[in-house]
Amino acid sequence: MLKDFFMGLSQNQLLNSTAKKYGLKLGAQSVVAGTNIEEAIKSIKELNSQGISCTVDNLGEFVFKEEEAVAAKEQILKVIEAIHANQVDAHISLKPTQVGLDIDYTFCLNNVKEIVDRADSYGIFVNIDMEDFSHLEPTFDLLDDLSLEFDNVGTVIQSYFREAKEYLEKYKNFRIRIVKGAYKESEEIAYPDKKDIDANFIKITEWHLLNGKFTSIATHDHKIISHLKEFVKKNNIPNEKFEFQMLYGFRKELQLKLASEGYNFCTYVPFGNDWYGYFMRRLAERPQNLNLVAKQVFNKKTNTVIGVAAGAFLLGRMTKKNKRRK
Repeated sequence: MLKDFFMGLSQNQLLNSTAKKYGLKLGAQSVVAGTNIEEAIKSIKELNSQGISCTVDNLGEFVFKEEEAVAAKEQILKVIEAIHANQVDAHISLKPTQVGLDIDYTFCLNNVKEIVDRADSYGIFVNIDMEDFSHLEPTFDLLDDLSLEFDNVGTVIQSYFREAKEYLEKYKNFRIRIVKGAYKESEEIAYPDKKDIDANFIKITEWHLLNGKFTSIATHDHKIISHLKEFVKKNNIPNEKFEFQMLYGFRKELQLKLASEGYNFCTYVPFGNDWYGYFMRRLAERPQNLNLVAKQVFNKKTNTVIGVAAGAFLLGRMTKKNKRRK
């Protein structure tokens, strides 16, 4: 029920629009690295100084107007220029719907090509993020088309999909980020239970570590991390074949610990005004995220659920006031 609640909030366009107007004051400032490129670069430099690389996401998705998609593309190009100019250890993550996948495939492909081409000229990798199931095949199509010209692209495999192993086998020669999955999907195509999702995460990650090009292990679950540390040790998998990856603002101590132990570590750094959907999905993903966020976002004396609900309630009240003014 809690997951459905936050997923519903993440898809509410009125709340999303209101959140943009009020910035990060409603509780997301500890898990979103600012609203502009300068703030994001500052956060990246700090992480780099601690031995952590970054993947940068200019937040935004589900765009239905060409001018908005072009604006998003131009912003991502500016991020690439900033990464190069500041010589920081970072690469790009982007969502295809932000640059036009819901408008027209060819339009989107041309936008992504421009981004990948610019990144390639600076030796910067671009990760094509996966979204919900309805965008799965078109996103793989983008990867197929891009790989005809570029080798600095990769994508994401979500372990809650029942066919995740088949996707992974097809794209084993790409750099792959393995995640559990953050969207609400039908039980016909995705595992509904956490234990099944976790088991599949371990299964496909082990397979890709043994057979794939490069694996980004994206999880906050210390039990899974401990298991995979033993797996790579037992199978003599070199550090240059994988990295651990976590979200900005989550489990900071564990991030630093893994980096200090000599593992490649990458932090997913989101920034921008369009933070609301991202933030709500992080809360919906798994109940543990509520606790992780509560320690860093809400007042220590505030109950987790009360704090989150208060933020959502405040957004709702602001939206209603705006509607009355109109």
